[in-house]
This record gives sequence, structure tokens and C-alpha cells, in this order.
Amino acid sequence: MKWEYSYTKAIEQINVYQKEGINFFFALDFEKNSGIVVPLHKILESPVKYSFHSQSNLQWKQKIFINKSPVSFEIFKGKFKKILNHIENGNSYLCNLCFQTPIQSSISLEDIFTYAQAPYKFIYQNKFTVFSPERFIRIHDNTITTNPMKGTILAEIPNAEAMLQSNQKEIYEHNTIVDLLRNDLSIVADKVKVTRLQYLEKIKTNNNTLIQMSSEIQGHVKKMYQNEFGTLLDKVLPAGSICGAPKLKTCEIIKDTEAIIRNYYTGVFGECKDNTLDCAVAIRFIEKVDNQYYFRSGGGITSMSIAKDEYEEMLNKIYVPIY
Repeated sequence: MKWEYSYTKAIEQINVYQKEGINFFFALDFEKNSGIVVPLHKILESPVKYSFHSQSNLQWKQKIFINKSPVSFEIFKGKFKKILNHIENGNSYLCNLCFQTPIQSSISLEDIFTYAQAPYKFIYQNKFTVFSPERFIRIHDNTITTNPMKGTILAEIPNAEAMLQSNQKEIYEHNTIVDLLRNDLSIVADKVKVTRLQYLEKIKTNNNTLIQMSSEIQGHVKKMYQNEFGTLLDKVLPAGSICGAPKLKTCEIIKDTEAIIRNYYTGVFGECKDNTLDCAVAIRFIEKVDNQYYFRSGGGITSMSIAKDEYEEMLNKIYVPIY
């Protein structure tokens, strides 16, 4: 049985399974080139393993080592300046810049998937695994909810929460994404409103704890999309929190600046069970290419961004949530 399709075919397959009442898993890539769609009754036969919102008491007994070999600050700064020029010229006002960092890991992709503590986990063959803290959208009884995550600080910093909530750059970046996601949801939903603004969550890692800022936006799914979740997803992708604004031009800037295909990194993955859809943004992503592991990470660049701070944020996001 086929599991991976062209993006267009994957969207169609999501629509078909929903209309036929078949529960399914799906993943859609960032560039809208390809997608994975698997009926849940065939999941054990497929190369997909996933886990959503499960509380695990499995513990890894040994110390975990993730040795990273990131790009130099000079290389980072060159791409950072390129994006800043676009922002200064009015082509974008928020752009997400990501890098592929070679890492050496003391544990396998399969073990990372098994033992990682994250609300959304997914592994595909032995190609990549993702352990995401960020919901993209949930649809239940025609109510659609999205929870964009923007703004990060190390919890060990004194008064970390207050610092994050008073950081003008982080607040601007967060509010920009909230506004973008509110507009995106308005394409597919009515009565869209922000229901929670700038709430904080702690994320434990193998070597520290991060504090991340999120908001919640809700609306009522328009009738034309209530039985076509695939079409709905296509209308709101790629996820605003991992590209920027304005979306179309910023995606062009990302393609030109990063000069590497993101593929399933920063795409979305999720499940639809009993007509309830729940999916996540594919961040916190480790891939295996020719026996080399790479960790994908990045952050949002605005006119207020400082290159050194953004470089440190990219490095802080290279972790596995096993503790």
C-alpha cells in the first residue's frame, strides 16, 4: 500500500478519508511537495510511528550526549544580515531563519522517539524523528483552535518569565504571528478571536529548561470546509509561526536565504479520529542523512533582532526532551 504521495494527492486523500469516516494519520511538508497519509487501521503495516499527548513513565537510564557542530557565527551573521536587508526594504517584517546542524548522538532516532517527553511525536522509517511542543490546529465539533508559539528564554536566567514578557523584540515577534494566524484562520473560519494571549510554558530538555510563549486563537469552521479538512489545511499552510509575515514573500526569502529544502521539517503532522483533527508543527526535528544526524532549528528575525541573541536561541533549541 502507498503511504507517501504528491502534496496535491495527499490533500485529496485527507478529504477522501474524512468523507468516508476513516481515521488517519498525515504529514505535510513545508514546501508543499509531498505528504504522508496512512489509515489508522494500517498504521502498524506502515513506516510511521507516532504518539500524541501520551504520558510515558519510560526513563532513559544513562546520560545523553548530543554533541553539536553548528555553523560559525560568521556564516549565521551573513544570512541574518541578508534577511535584515529584506526587512529594512519592506519585503518582510518577520522572517524565520533555520539551520541544519550536524550532531553526534549517544542514542538512536528510535530511542529518541520512544523516550522523548513531548505532546506530539513522530518517526518516519529511519529518516527523521520529531518531538514537537507546538500544536498547529485542532478541530473539534467545528471549533478550530491554533496555538502559535513564539518567544523563548532559558528558565535559569533570573526573573526569566518577567524578562520574556517585557522583551520588546519577543513581544513584537509574538504579536505579529498572532495577527498572522488570526488572519489565516479567518480564511477558513468565522467568529475568529484570541482566547488566550501570551501564556508561558516550561519545556524540560536533557540539559536545561526553556520557557516558551504561546497564544490561543479560536473560530468556527466555515461550512465549505467542515467535510474537507485537507482543503482547509492547504488554505492555512505553511504554518505562520515557522515562516513569517507577509507569508508568501517571506517564504521566497526563506528559500533564497536558507538555500536548502526543509522538506518535512516545519511542515505539519497529525491525526483525524472520529472527525476530530489534531496536528502539530514539525519543529524539534532530527534527520538522518548518509549516517549523519542533523538537528534543524532556528528562530524569528525582526528589525529589532540582534544577531548574537538569535544565534544563541538557535543553539538552545538543539536538545532532546529526555530527562
